[in-house]
Amino acid sequence: MLNYTTTIAAEKTASEIGTILAKGGAASVSTMFETGKPVGIGFSLRTPHGDRHFELPVNVDGVMAALKADRRTSARQRERAQAERTAWRVTKDWIAAQVALVEAQMATLDEVMLPYLMVDAGRTLYAVYVANEQKAIGA
Repeated sequence: MLNYTTTIAAEKTASEIGTILAKGGAASVSTMFETGKPVGIGFSLRTPHGDRHFELPVNVDGVMAALKADRRTSARQRERAQAERTAWRVTKDWIAAQVALVEAQMATLDEVMLPYLMVDAGRTLYAVYVANEQKAIGA
């Protein structure tokens, strides 16, 4: 797994992500917290259709499961604190890649972040899509 040996704190990575998003055109960036731990990034963009808010969660539980399943990882690398650091670094790398597309004029930031657009009662566009697809399948 990418970044599974990182020692960089999640809070430092969250700050780096904010800088990357600002370079990519974000009008504002915030870190979302639960019980004092960073759990995601929120940001706003000025789009041709007005200001839009996006929220990108950082799935530490998913990374924790992947670290536990990876034979290359040591017992120490399978600890929750390592999963948090790794999840944030992976997220930073992904966001940096998206901003690189924007800088290369291959896409706009709102285009690459579309799944994370907040659209319906605190839900992302992707969450609404999944809910509606499940309804259609059940019918």
